[in-house]
Amino acid sequence: GTELLWFPPHRRYPTVELRAETFNGSTHVPVPSDSAFLKALLFELRLVGDHVFMEQRDTCTRINHSCVHSVSTAAGELWPVLAFHKSGLIYACVPLVEGSLEPRPPLLTVMGLSQGLALLLGIMDYISPSWKNEAEMNTKIGQLRNLLIQACPLGTPLNTDIRSLNSSFEDIQEMPVDKDQPAWRSSSYKGKPQVNVCITEKVKCMQYDQRDVVDTWQVYGAVNCKCDIEGSAPNVTLSLTLPTNAPPLQDIVVHHCVTSVDPAMLMSTSAEPLHDSVYNGPYKFPFVPPSDSFNLCYYTAQVPVPPILGCYQLVEEGSQIKITVNLKLHESIKNSFEYCEARIPFFNRGPIAQLEYKVSYGQLDLSREKSLLVWVIGQKFPKCLEVSLTGTVSFGTAGKEHPTDYVCTGSTAYVKLYFRIPDFTLTGCYVDQHSVQIFVPGKPKITASRELISSDYHIWNSKAPAPMVYKPLLD
Repeated sequence: GTELLWFPPHRRYPTVELRAETFNGSTHVPVPSDSAFLKALLFELRLVGDHVFMEQRDTCTRINHSCVHSVSTAAGELWPVLAFHKSGLIYACVPLVEGSLEPRPPLLTVMGLSQGLALLLGIMDYISPSWKNEAEMNTKIGQLRNLLIQACPLGTPLNTDIRSLNSSFEDIQEMPVDKDQPAWRSSSYKGKPQVNVCITEKVKCMQYDQRDVVDTWQVYGAVNCKCDIEGSAPNVTLSLTLPTNAPPLQDIVVHHCVTSVDPAMLMSTSAEPLHDSVYNGPYKFPFVPPSDSFNLCYYTAQVPVPPILGCYQLVEEGSQIKITVNLKLHESIKNSFEYCEARIPFFNRGPIAQLEYKVSYGQLDLSREKSLLVWVIGQKFPKCLEVSLTGTVSFGTAGKEHPTDYVCTGSTAYVKLYFRIPDFTLTGCYVDQHSVQIFVPGKPKITASRELISSDYHIWNSKAPAPMVYKPLLD
């Protein structure tokens, strides 16, 4: 009794269909007409004709545990068809398979399946809040075609977060009127020019505090831009600046909208030790920006020290364990956090029954399931830049619902740090607002920000063997 309608927001991509024909060769099955495809899909999903036994659909060998279907058409079996039925609506797409369809490749090797599923889930996420309001749902479904032009202009999903896309439709063109307008500029902007740039650096770290094991840390940066500029193909040039004697940027990957860069910039790699020939800038990026937010480039850098140095010691004494945690903020790091906390998990041991502790700074909380200590350091380290925690912990009997971890067995344990420092980067990299050039009339508003965020920042128990040992290289 489900009411099923073929809504207007469906799109065909002739270029993708042509690519499928080329890739699939003699095994290619063309997508039938819209009405024939809908009829075949409803039949496959048992939404019509479910009272009739059809061997090709209902045989035991066709039990389907996934949302990937094979749809019978006049030209043969169309596969893969990604489709699912949710709250009276069918979400479906036909992903491209870059190769022959016989024998059928494993699902995990078809990249288009994950892209298609992400797009369909993004559409469902956009529509789902309106399931109980028919008028609102009809409005959203009517807007969906224009949103798909932005999300998937040429058949490859560029942005699967449909809710984040521009909801003003007056200025969206089905096809660029100007032949100079690149395909990735799917909409035109009207208004005062403005550019927002944010540099986000993430620092990963493994610290062991052991003589024969080398601590490791890596920095990964991304430069996110949002350019609201009039014109079909506006030219923007943005420069990244480093302080004197700062580590150079390496492993640089640029967005496809960048029109030209110094080849030496792209050749600078962290796989080779730093030497005189390494590229030290200037890091200039001329580009024609997409309409929406995008990452202009990614990079890595080899910084001399991690931002927070730590030492963690866990010793078992009978039924109790004694812990000591010392953390020191390096003097070169900005002492102004949005948040900073150390989480100390105790897996495979049962809930914490007794806890005695002393902290030199901040406060210590016990998680609800009593398997995790959360040391909230706050927004600043003290003037000495060092904090410490000592404590004695004993445990109750572990239940089935208690968290476990295959790594944290015995005395193998870690402290994990979580922090964010606004208006700071570990490399010192920043965008000089005066260096941003926009070749359009009017004075643009430039907003630049930066941040440092922790990512997998582990300090391992120095009283136990490290789970991943990095021995120093012997000459």
